[in-house]
Amino acid sequence: MKIRKIPLRTCVITKESLPKKELLRIVRTPEMEVKVDESGKLNGRGAYIKKDLNVLDAAKKNRILEKRLECKIEDSVYEEIKNIIEK
Repeated sequence: MKIRKIPLRTCVITKESLPKKELLRIVRTPEMEVKVDESGKLNGRGAYIKKDLNVLDAAKKNRILEKRLECKIEDSVYEEIKNIIEK
């Protein structure tokens, strides 16, 4: 039986390489909307962050996601991310 490769992605905040399931994908769509992509399949420019509230606070404080996605991110998006992490 062949061993399946686990897809790894890098968190833009902590620079850790982690399995996709431990990360959350944030996407800037072609219409310049920022959305949380739980499926991992939305079209657009994506950035991964670790599912951790401390990492989310660092992202908001340092505006790292805004720099990576090259657009302004509303507070409502950060609240949505926080709700998903707390699940």
